Amino acid sequence: MINLLPPDLKETYRYGKRNRVLAHWVIIIVFCWAGGIALTMGGFLYMNHAIANTNQQLSDSKKQLHAMNDTAVQKQVKTISGNLKLATQVLSKEVLFSDLLKQMGAVTPSNAVLTNLTITQAQGGIDLSASTTNYAAATQLQANLADPKNRIFSSADIESINCSTSTGTPTQYPCSVTIRALFAKDNPYLFINAGKKGGS
Repeated sequence: MINLLPPDLKETYRYGKRNRVLAHWVIIIVFCWAGGIALTMGGFLYMNHAIANTNQQLSDSKKQLHAMNDTAVQKQVKTISGNLKLATQVLSKEVLFSDLLKQMGAVTPSNAVLTNLTITQAQGGIDLSASTTNYAAATQLQANLADPKNRIFSSADIESINCSTSTGTPTQYPCSVTIRALFAKDNPYLFINAGKKGGS
C-alpha cells in the first residue's frame, strides 16, 4: 500500500504516535511514583506504630520488673528478719550440754541416776527423768535442782514418781521420777548468758 499523504501530515501522525506512547509512559511513571509514596508513607506509619507499641511494652515490662523486684526485696527482708528473730530465740535457749550435764551430775544425789533429758526450746526449760533407790531420793533430786545456789533452774516441779513394788528380780533403782524444770535467767550454761558473763 502506497502512502500518498503529504510529508507534513505523515510527520504529524508519527509525532502523535510518539506522544501517545510517551503519555502512556508518563501515566505509568506517575502511578508508580504515587504507589511508591503510598508504600513509603504506609511503611513509615507502620514503623511508628510498631515503635510506639514496643516502647509501651518496654515501659510496662520495666514497671512490672520494678514492682516484682520491690516485692522480692520486701520478702527477702521479712525472711531475713524472721530468721534473725528465730535465731535469737533459739540461741537464747541453747544449752552448753557438757557443762550443764557436769553441774547436774554434781547436784544429783548418790542414790539417783539421770535416765533422760528433753530440752523444751519454746518454754526455755527441760524435762528430765531419773531412777532412784526410794521416794526420798526422788524428792531430794527435785530439791537439789530447784536450789537457787546451783544456778541451774529457777524452778523444778515433780511431774510424777512411781516406785515398783514388784516381787520379781530386785532392782537397785525401783523408783522413777519425772521432773520439769525451767532454766534460771542467770544460768551460766546457756550460750547468750555465758556470752554476757564472759563479756562483763
